[in-house]
Amino acid sequence: MENIYGNPHSQNISSKLTHDTVEQVRYRILAHFHTTAEDYSVIFTAGSTAALKLVAEAFPWVPQGPESRGSWFCYLTDSHTSVVGMRNVTMAMNVMSTPVRPEDLWSAKERPASANDPDCKLPHLFCYPAQSNFSGARYPLSWIEEIKSGWLCPVSTLGKWFVLLDAASYVSTSPLDLSAHQADFVPISFYKIFGFPTGLGALLVHNRVAPLLRKTYFGGGTASAYLAGEDFYIPRPSVAQRFEDGTISFLDVIALKHGFDTLERLTGGMENIKQHTFTLAQYTYAALSSLRYPNGAPVVRIYSDSDFSSPEVQGPVINFNVLDDKGNIIGYSQVDKMASLYNIHLRTGCFCNTGACQRHLGISSEMVRKHFQAGHVCGDNMDLINGKPTGSVRISFGYMSTLDDAQAFLRFIRDTCLHSSGGWPVPQACADTREAGAPPAEGQADVTPAVMRRRSLSPQEDSLTGSNVWNNSLTAVNAAPVAPPVCDVTRIQQTPSEKAAGVLEGALGANVVTNLYLYPIKSCAAFEVTRWPVGNQGLLYDRSWMVVNHNGVCLSQKQEPRLCLIQPFIDLQQRIMVIKAKGMEPIEVPLEENSERVQICQSKVCADRVNTYDCGEKISSWLSTFFGHPCHLIKQSSDFQRNAKKKHGEDQPSGTTATLSLVNEAQYLLINTSSILELHQHLNTSDENGKEELFSVKDLSLRFRANIIISGKRAFEEEKWDEISIGSLRFQVLGPCHRCQMICIDQKTGQRNQHVFQKLSETRERKVNFGMYLMHTSLDLSSSCFLSVGSQVLPVLKENVEGHNLPASEKHQDVTS
Repeated sequence: MENIYGNPHSQNISSKLTHDTVEQVRYRILAHFHTTAEDYSVIFTAGSTAALKLVAEAFPWVPQGPESRGSWFCYLTDSHTSVVGMRNVTMAMNVMSTPVRPEDLWSAKERPASANDPDCKLPHLFCYPAQSNFSGARYPLSWIEEIKSGWLCPVSTLGKWFVLLDAASYVSTSPLDLSAHQADFVPISFYKIFGFPTGLGALLVHNRVAPLLRKTYFGGGTASAYLAGEDFYIPRPSVAQRFEDGTISFLDVIALKHGFDTLERLTGGMENIKQHTFTLAQYTYAALSSLRYPNGAPVVRIYSDSDFSSPEVQGPVINFNVLDDKGNIIGYSQVDKMASLYNIHLRTGCFCNTGACQRHLGISSEMVRKHFQAGHVCGDNMDLINGKPTGSVRISFGYMSTLDDAQAFLRFIRDTCLHSSGGWPVPQACADTREAGAPPAEGQADVTPAVMRRRSLSPQEDSLTGSNVWNNSLTAVNAAPVAPPVCDVTRIQQTPSEKAAGVLEGALGANVVTNLYLYPIKSCAAFEVTRWPVGNQGLLYDRSWMVVNHNGVCLSQKQEPRLCLIQPFIDLQQRIMVIKAKGMEPIEVPLEENSERVQICQSKVCADRVNTYDCGEKISSWLSTFFGHPCHLIKQSSDFQRNAKKKHGEDQPSGTTATLSLVNEAQYLLINTSSILELHQHLNTSDENGKEELFSVKDLSLRFRANIIISGKRAFEEEKWDEISIGSLRFQVLGPCHRCQMICIDQKTGQRNQHVFQKLSETRERKVNFGMYLMHTSLDLSSSCFLSVGSQVLPVLKENVEGHNLPASEKHQDVTS
């Protein structure tokens, strides 16, 4: 706001200001790590990963050959992916790499080191993390000098060892004194310290090692002189100038000064942060460890190499999996979905640390390969394979974390695991863990200090009482929306809602369509019909539109629950969609685009790029007024085709490539009234106080946002079907719908209630599946096709699928229902 900062590779006033300010920031960084420019240089990078890549490419490796055994690259198996990835660079240089298990290095300390030849200068590199990003385990900083001196050897070989200390996780909450622990290379990430700026890290290089680094590429600002027509290049004299290719992100670098100033002002320094964060982690660890089900079984399994006795051996990270009362692991994806209902955001998976994940979870290398063959990749939601976990849940504490945060998390675990039909019992601890130094019970303290002195905190039972984690940010919406209309396209008139309610309760008998819904605008209210045309993407105009924010990102009820209060009505005769909402004048949108005035734009749905067009400023203004922030309505372009994805390892019948509208996964979603009734019974019998029912059957069914509701004889029988016919239309059953938090939103009010998700999770053995995806197996659009309420549903069971080539009429003779 007060200065102009120019490109530092120039000599004008603003450029000189940039250069001088950046140099001051370098000094500030070195001071933060208790060292000076005499010992270390700061090379700014795009992050800690880029810093690691720089070392891999510039280290003075000696390849294997007739006259040399070559260099060795060793790394601890409990290392981030970015460290393990360095081995591909060394392999290309014909350099040996080998992983070292933590237990092997610990045992190596007990054995005398191999005879060392001080004259052998063959360079080797050992990398290890100061703190495991998986479990928070802290490895001794004394290893640095022990390895460099030859007293501790990762592998038995002659030569000179250099040490790379991966400090990215460690320095986010702890001081690092490089004057006492002089690692040769120290990659760091400022994002992990401050949360800002992202995409900026640094490599701290000891100056005695800097002359050994080899540079091949040179970019802008790194050359003292060079010729374009000849092989002549003189690098800059300082190591930072040689390795910072191009213009560094100087505005972000300058922001670091404010980061360090703020950190010091708020906390008093890294030592305070270290004690504060460890105290919170120790308290939470003790509480989690003490939680037991009524049968005595533990609620969580914690993956740790320590008992959280000291911040010297354990960082403020807790890694765990949640168990049921039988000791079975509940998938991390399930825990993540439940946590989001409590406004808690977790990290799940293997955290870019496969080595630690394998060691703690007991996953063999062969299992990793099989998991990949089964379709599991890093970062997905495939949390259990054959009942075994593919990852875990991790919570971490930073300087801004408070005791309230820890207690909110513990209440979430208790509420979701330790409740029963008799209420919400207090977690049962293994022993009485109250101590005089424990924090006050909830509501007894006005303020939790930003930084607490280190003391022994014990989990208190009374601090975990109360079912609300924190105040829900959603306010009650005092709205009485118009009930979704029931429209018969042949008569274009509404059917009374009483009739629809009667149909839902199964008045038309077994295995018939009782209700039809389409959702013209993705995540908005349902439009109920009794007969509706079918297109090649599903029900005509189902999910043809969606609301996006000012960046073009699709909005769903997860971010904007009030979307369910937007009610679209389609009039096929007038070729318009009328949109209504309480407090707003109705607005009309044409069903088809005006090809002369269309404004093509792109967006994404479930990672698929889709071509759309903007529906204009008038509806944009209407939506923006309703939501209170800029929004646009966009529609999928009529000439754009989005194909359904095949499941991993799935053989899709030839000639049946399904095309999709703006739906997530499939053309149709079907649910069974009997399944709804069973869930409804579970939900209402769990109300121990005898209050009126929590949900009506109709309201509950709307939460699942199905296209087709049928009246089956048995709950969840639809999960055994392979194909179905409805009238003249045939559908392939693709599989179950894995539910997310949207089922917790009341579709009439926009308010959240986590009981639906929680109860479904319990009754469905922790996999929140409800409803089945369908797609057309064949569709003749040469004549009009319709789906109608009252149509008979003829399923084919999975056991009877040997006759895939039988005509539908013969297949349906096998249906037992």
